[in-house]
Amino acid sequence: MSGNRINSKPNPIPRAASYVILDAAAEPAKNRKGLRRLKGTFLWKLTLPARRLVRFSQRTLRRIRNLGSFRGFYVKARGKMLERRKRLDFGTRSYPDAARRKAEENTVFPQKVLFSILVPLYNTPDIFLREMIDSVQAQTYAGWELCLADGSDEKHRSVEAIVRSYMKRDPRIRYERLEKNLGISGNTNHCYRMSRGDYLALFDHDDVLHPSVLFEYMKRICEEDADYLYCDEATFEGPSVNRMITLHFKPDYAPDNLRANNYICHFSAFSRKLLESDPLFQKEGELFRTRMDGSQDHDMILRLTSRAEHVVHVPKLLYYWRSHKGSVASDISAKSYAIEAARRAVADHLESCGFRNFTIESTRAFETIFRIRYEIQGNPLVSILIPNRDHEEDLRRCIGSILEKSTYRNFEILILENGSTREGILSYYRELERLGGEGGPKIRILTYEREFNYSAVNNFGAAQAKGAYLILLNNDTEVASPGWIEELLMYAQRPDVGAVGAKLYYPDKTIQHAGIVLGLGAHRTAGHVFYGFEGRNLGYMGKLWYQQNVSAVTGACLMVRKEVYDRVSGLDEGFRIALNDVDFCLRLRELGLLNVWNPYCELFHYESASRGSDVDRADSARAKRYKAECARFRERWGEVLKAGDPYYNPNLTLDRADCTLKYR
Repeated sequence: MSGNRINSKPNPIPRAASYVILDAAAEPAKNRKGLRRLKGTFLWKLTLPARRLVRFSQRTLRRIRNLGSFRGFYVKARGKMLERRKRLDFGTRSYPDAARRKAEENTVFPQKVLFSILVPLYNTPDIFLREMIDSVQAQTYAGWELCLADGSDEKHRSVEAIVRSYMKRDPRIRYERLEKNLGISGNTNHCYRMSRGDYLALFDHDDVLHPSVLFEYMKRICEEDADYLYCDEATFEGPSVNRMITLHFKPDYAPDNLRANNYICHFSAFSRKLLESDPLFQKEGELFRTRMDGSQDHDMILRLTSRAEHVVHVPKLLYYWRSHKGSVASDISAKSYAIEAARRAVADHLESCGFRNFTIESTRAFETIFRIRYEIQGNPLVSILIPNRDHEEDLRRCIGSILEKSTYRNFEILILENGSTREGILSYYRELERLGGEGGPKIRILTYEREFNYSAVNNFGAAQAKGAYLILLNNDTEVASPGWIEELLMYAQRPDVGAVGAKLYYPDKTIQHAGIVLGLGAHRTAGHVFYGFEGRNLGYMGKLWYQQNVSAVTGACLMVRKEVYDRVSGLDEGFRIALNDVDFCLRLRELGLLNVWNPYCELFHYESASRGSDVDRADSARAKRYKAECARFRERWGEVLKAGDPYYNPNLTLDRADCTLKYR
């Protein structure tokens, strides 16, 4: 509902003492004044064309570097052009034709459900109002009622006149004119009190529904017993939904994503029973809390999805969010108080889940996309497991960065030695043992005498680890962010979390790892999303800048509670080199645990320096071994791969790591 433009001042909300809300976008007035003075100078204006040229050149070079060649840049640009054309397939071209409409209208479902579509009205432009109502009347599923609560002022009496003209032709439309505007929450709450449906659906007064959205929702209710539903959405501008400017293809329900970013948003529909079982609803009797105006939908979604038994995502573009002057879809600054309300909604939710002393901070991706930092519970010992064979330079860099940069100090380092022969590394081991033996950091050299098997080596180390938490760490990594252990630990300590992973960069600061997507890549097993992107890139819908749930994270830097590691018997030693981390994360997922990727745990990764690439030559032993392990992975997880990655939308391609549209 954040798209409504209802004039209402937010109620002041007292700041709770148990958490801190930070505004990363805040800038001292003195700095802003100085910047305005600088931009007003003649020299600044004179050099503007040159600065623009430099920025354009830098962006172009970065893109070419990421793509690898000028040819790649051309292919990418051409691909984007073709995808823009294909966007029309998601607009009116996706509407049901006569035959499909007849089939949907004649479908008999095993249960009857009435949808109450709640729309708060306020000074709605005539054309937007008509298009909104028309899109409801065009639904192929006829079991709906449209509940309209109108807080428009006297200058906009045409709103009532238009609605009443529709009511004469369609009794499913219900309307009440309010004595005064009650704001977004108050007007929507009035819609709720008018409603009689089994399911409630939230619809903005200037947006448009796909004709099949209620039909698709009915299918999921009957087939999956869904009690909360949402779909993909597009932002459009101008007179047609085909003029789409943003396509938002969403993941399935992901609680950590939702805390950081209201990705669910439209078109939310939920059972009346779910709403009425909410303790806050029972206490206050309202669908939306007026003190959350501006982010009332995020507040409600957090409350209801955390209690729902079956949150169902329909991965189709079925909602069209209009962007126009003054709308949130166009500019969040049109509702600056929505940013503060969003922070309060997340804070309230986290407190209700038992969290205390957390911080919430806006990210560079967007003001209402948040970085959340949880309080570390106690001071547990963390065991860092680093397999190694020779590679003195890599190990020195890795160990040195841990010792020099880490702000969390209660850790032990277990170097899992496996067949080193060079005097340099053996001398370094002796140096580390002396360092640890002089009251310094806890460092142990453990010798694994069998042939190299990444899974077996780590299982060997985990069995001798003393820490309550394990970090699996490659020897070819280098710590970049001082709080890297805390960023992992704050999630790993949660009982609902399994593995936690990091954001890994290549030495040139392009991305090596930002979470793993099932089915991605040539072997259709698993691949790294956003691979090769520039480090400062925001990613699709800002995804590179907030903590989120993923199916798997790389074992190059992975934290897990030791008791969880032991519960699943560690890494599967049948995966000697590849895919053991993905297999491990999927077994954690089978336990009902969440895997989390945290972009604020940052390391450099000099990838595969210790053993080379798995796929460097098609006829190499490594490549053959990799193919064999891929086959084993597909055999074990075939049904999971067939179902698709729940955290990656099926409309996005699995051929590349850039979250572009799948070609049909």
